[in-house]
Amino acid sequence: MEDYEKTLIPVIESLYGSFTALEKKAADFFIHNTERMDFSAKHIAGLLYVSEATLSRFAKKCGFKGYREFIFQYEQNMAQARPSASGLAKQVLNCYQDLLNKTYALLDEGQVGRIVEEIARGKRMYIYGCGSSGLAGMEMKLRFMRLGVHVEAITDIHIMKMNSVLLDGDCLAVGISVSGRTEEVLRSLKAAKQSGAFTVLMTSSREKGVRAFCDEVLLLAAREHLENGKAISPQFPILVMIDILYSRLLQADRRNRERLHEYTLDALSGGKREG
Repeated sequence: MEDYEKTLIPVIESLYGSFTALEKKAADFFIHNTERMDFSAKHIAGLLYVSEATLSRFAKKCGFKGYREFIFQYEQNMAQARPSASGLAKQVLNCYQDLLNKTYALLDEGQVGRIVEEIARGKRMYIYGCGSSGLAGMEMKLRFMRLGVHVEAITDIHIMKMNSVLLDGDCLAVGISVSGRTEEVLRSLKAAKQSGAFTVLMTSSREKGVRAFCDEVLLLAAREHLENGKAISPQFPILVMIDILYSRLLQADRRNRERLHEYTLDALSGGKREG
């Protein structure tokens, strides 16, 4: 396993939906390329049958001043090609390692702090999710309940619709959708925002439209077809982010949160534990 390292790949992947067809050709190349070569604009444009202007626009969408700055950074942290996997187990472990590296690259500590402040401040937290995202939401509920958070996870689309009448400015609504296209979750977040709640979307998509009704968009690491669960569980990057939020909340008020955690464990065991 390799150490965690900042790379451009998760940034490109999170922006993929915003690229034009020609820009996606550039994105696909840089995401999957593992070879060092002549990365000049002229050479890559000829290789991909796109214009140098397309490469420039692609680089700017990735947050750089131009292609020259983008490719300098790309060459600096381009991952070395890994040796061929010796078995299925190693392939699966490499997938997990890749997602951990991408989570590290995308992680915004300031954003995590803001969300944790809202969790601590709010009277109630509601978590919306469908399918595997709903299962991750249930796990999030159980984790945060142990720290004294008043939280409910909602996976039924009809209850999501009814839940909007319970929300106000003291609530936090968290929607989980790896693809960023789960209509029921997005619709619930819109309703929550209209009710004055603080809204957070956990997703691997960086679609700008959701920012109209989401106070925070918490980016998750992604791999191709991850939402289908073909390679590994699509819950994994969600659970990693939940653990990061959980750890930050625990650290923010360790003495009180640990006391609450002990109380919940005692309640689960039917009384005070020995020791």
